[in-house]
Amino acid sequence: MGNSILDIGITGLLAAQNQLQTTGHNISNASTPGFKRQQVILNTNIAQSTGGGFVGTGVHSTTVQRIYNQFLINQSLQIQTQSQSLDSNHAQIKQLDNMFAEATSGLSPTLQKFFSAIQDVATNPSVISSRQAMLSSAEALVTRFQSLDQRMSQVREGVNSQITAGIVEINSLAKQVAEVNHKILLAEGAAGGQPANDLQDQRDQLINQLSRLINTDTVKQDDGSINVFVGNGQALVVGSQTLSLRAIPFPDNPDNLTIALVSGGNNIQLPEKQITGGTIGGILAFRSVTLDSAQNVLGRIAVTLAQTFNEQHQLGMDLNGKMGEEFFTVPSPKVISALTNDSSSSLTVGISDFGVLTTSNYRFSYDGTNYTLTRVSDNSSISTSIAPSVAVPLTLDGISVTDTNMLVNERFLIQPTIDGAKNIAVNITDTTRIAAAGPNRTNAALANTGTGTISAGTVDSPLPIDPNLQQPLTITFHSPYDGQFDVTGTGTGLPATNQVYSDGADISFNGYTFQINGDPAAGDVFTVTPNNSGSADNRNVLLLSALQTTNTLENGSATFQSAYGQLVSLIGNETRELEVTSKAQANLLAQAEESIQSVSGVNLDEEAANLLRFQQAFQASSKIIDISNTLFDSILRIG
Repeated sequence: MGNSILDIGITGLLAAQNQLQTTGHNISNASTPGFKRQQVILNTNIAQSTGGGFVGTGVHSTTVQRIYNQFLINQSLQIQTQSQSLDSNHAQIKQLDNMFAEATSGLSPTLQKFFSAIQDVATNPSVISSRQAMLSSAEALVTRFQSLDQRMSQVREGVNSQITAGIVEINSLAKQVAEVNHKILLAEGAAGGQPANDLQDQRDQLINQLSRLINTDTVKQDDGSINVFVGNGQALVVGSQTLSLRAIPFPDNPDNLTIALVSGGNNIQLPEKQITGGTIGGILAFRSVTLDSAQNVLGRIAVTLAQTFNEQHQLGMDLNGKMGEEFFTVPSPKVISALTNDSSSSLTVGISDFGVLTTSNYRFSYDGTNYTLTRVSDNSSISTSIAPSVAVPLTLDGISVTDTNMLVNERFLIQPTIDGAKNIAVNITDTTRIAAAGPNRTNAALANTGTGTISAGTVDSPLPIDPNLQQPLTITFHSPYDGQFDVTGTGTGLPATNQVYSDGADISFNGYTFQINGDPAAGDVFTVTPNNSGSADNRNVLLLSALQTTNTLENGSATFQSAYGQLVSLIGNETRELEVTSKAQANLLAQAEESIQSVSGVNLDEEAANLLRFQQAFQASSKIIDISNTLFDSILRIG
């Protein structure tokens, strides 16, 4: 009996000791990140059968288990990876919002000053200081375009840097997870399968950190190790083995870094659409959805402004009596050859219609049978089996492919407007070369007896200008008057006789259109002559000024300033939406973490109560041992 009581006391003492140690361990790690409360699991020993029934033989510790809920942990990881994605996306787009919305440094004030300077030239076409102010305002506008583009390029470089740094951290964490997997395998094997709780906590914390960087899935194996998958199921950690990620230039656009899985010495590019979570997922989404579009929108405004301004400027005459030249340098589309293309392959691309330009990029490919031009934003495409040429271009949204030199399965990325703001420039430095005047002047002969009047006239567009534009024309009404007139001069279709007169109708010759109004009399003469010495003429600069309010963009639905306003509004709305969504997701994450803490966290008050309870159990077991010794001594005295 004495020994049986002694054994029972010892088992109780050992059990209470384990509970005290585990409670002390909980208290010590109450503030340790990722620590989950532990609990000793007790079971009764097998009872001893006697004639009087089964007599208990004490207690033993089965295991020490972590108190946690796997469902809550998985839920928290998913919420956290989305929260980090939204946070990083918001942090990036906030930079653009601050840049575009700034009242003094945005594009709108500079654009307004440019057109105000043009209006000043319209008021004072011969004043050199007004012309100089117009050139200075144009230079300021170009500088603002370039400054905004440079800032966005810096943001793009920052995205690349963050991708590179994130990949380094992911590889480091993956290696640590694999090492802990190996330690757990050894520890649990040596302990007969008992869980290595603290190592498991360490591994969970590493996976938690990994999910902040990229969307992560985990699968637990029978041997206790955890396999980690990223993206759309690409293995990153398998047991104690790891694969690594690498930041590589995007094959179709080397200016952007993307992510590849390194396998067998090869880089397997991960589709960016499958990387939807974590910091890296957020910045990839920002770049593809917001940054590329914003830079294209700004570039489209610059390209279209330069082209439409040039077209009108070339229809006027400068102070030297020469027709206007290109006022701005119009940026060309950016064409990028895929890294897998042959180095000699090339593609020639132009813009045939600036008014229908979109903000999308385009992909041009050749599969051996068809040449295909695809709008990247929605994958709409057109194809032809004939190699595009100047005579037979392949055109989509105003983008024309006019020459190709490529092999089968090669491709090019076409970015029509992305460099627009970067490469726009002022092409004129001499104030006398501003074409403010109209090229021709119209007159009614002093001897006319009718009431007919002739308008100032305008140059027909589009370019090129008719080579006979400034050839003199004479319009003579028949005598006796029969409602007809003759046009004489040099040019296509001249002389033109017996033209029927209609009050106010367009009369067009040599690329010049004018109207005669009223009632001309027999023999009345009207002339169109070169506008020599037209320094006070402001007809063309008025048309240049009118471009400010002309719906030039979005298929004729937006002005330059309204298009920029739409960009500012779009960025502002997206920023606000991300801010609200990010805060909501952060609150959801806080709730998930609170739920985890309610299950797995250490409650110091509870642990303090456990200390007293287990102390009393320890003392009671000690008393049992003391009684066992007393009983044993009594038996010895009887003997």
